[in-house]
Amino acid sequence: MTHPMNHTRRGFLGLSAATATALGLAACGGGTQPGESPDGDGGGGGGEANAWILTGGMWPVIESSFERWNEANSDQEISIEQFENDAYKERIRTSVGAGQAPTLVLSWGGGTLTDYVDNEHIVDLSDAAPELQDRLLPSVAENGQVDGVTYGVPVNDVQPVVLFYNQDLFDEHGLEVPTTYAELLDVSAAFQEADVLPLALAGASVWPELKWIQYLTDRIGGPEAIQGVLDGEPDAWSHPAFLEATTRIQELVESGAFGDSYASVSADQDADIALVHTGRAAMLLWLSSAYATFKTAAPDFTADSLGWTTFPTIDGGQGDAANIVGNPANLFSVSSAASDSAQEAAIGWLSEYVYDDVQVDEMIEAGAVPPVQGIEDQLAQSEDADFLSFSYGLAIDAPNFELSWDQALPPAAAQELLSNLSQIFLLEITPEQFVDTMNATL
Repeated sequence: MTHPMNHTRRGFLGLSAATATALGLAACGGGTQPGESPDGDGGGGGGEANAWILTGGMWPVIESSFERWNEANSDQEISIEQFENDAYKERIRTSVGAGQAPTLVLSWGGGTLTDYVDNEHIVDLSDAAPELQDRLLPSVAENGQVDGVTYGVPVNDVQPVVLFYNQDLFDEHGLEVPTTYAELLDVSAAFQEADVLPLALAGASVWPELKWIQYLTDRIGGPEAIQGVLDGEPDAWSHPAFLEATTRIQELVESGAFGDSYASVSADQDADIALVHTGRAAMLLWLSSAYATFKTAAPDFTADSLGWTTFPTIDGGQGDAANIVGNPANLFSVSSAASDSAQEAAIGWLSEYVYDDVQVDEMIEAGAVPPVQGIEDQLAQSEDADFLSFSYGLAIDAPNFELSWDQALPPAAAQELLSNLSQIFLLEITPEQFVDTMNATL
């Protein structure tokens, strides 16, 4: 018998244009698009609205939404440019501060959004989204707020981190999907004996490693551990859960659970996902958005052999097994450096096209879960009903939905976290050194 939370495939915003137009647009002007002269049109302070979006997953649905807007609003077109995840994070970090951000600024919320607000890089969207709170899942809507004021509008799918697995490999080797950390170690050893990589990991991108420290910390010590860090309590990283979580990470590394090539695997190329659907790796801890990538890259495998489950429990741990980590959704904010006309176009798109009926239908068809209330029946009727209902249920029922730490923390602290976490996985520093270094960021 498998755990009841294990599954395989076997078996809005109703905002008016008048509201958007009535918004007081606090344009600062003067910004330019990267690579463009201050007198040019488009980009940061030019007349044409633009947006930078990511690649893969369900982002083609967002691209389709912009295309629909442009077809209906030829005088207010919004141009888009696509980036892989890591490249986007690097470019947006420098562009916002230089006043050269796109009109629509994509973020994950948390510390980055707060930093944008504190430095007046984005505008207050409260009046532009009067129905947002009622339409969205509460945990997702709150992610776009700073001190109760809305600065970011969710635009894509809710993304809890889940444990994906290759059911064929488990069947072939007579193994059960692990539900506890102890079982995970046993299964890992068994797969290694069979020359199968137990856990795929894109260590070259570093941020996928956050999923491991976050879930381990939560399962060991509950959400109170990271909350102390977010509250800036002195020596908050000294909470025992961080020391134990990093110790268990190094236990996994040393046991061979991630193999010996994880540091060269990149998430941007979906190489970690490919390891699972090609049968070279048994499991992958990833955002639920990976489902859409699996479906596009390997539809037959996704339909017949892809499984998913919650993160294993830890004996004696204090965290609720229903807690999840991940991204409530990506957010679009509107740049204060954009022109009045560019801001008006951006807010018009947010108001009329985000989570409209077409986008919700396209998201579900792509294998993604819109973070809106009351769509249980739509999800149940989808060809991906098993996974979508599972993922939606996680988001609704979770006692705590913890934002990815590289977004929850202030930017400087987040960079230090990623650097030190990479060293933990590479066995270059000890858990004690990790704790001491991170305490110095508080």
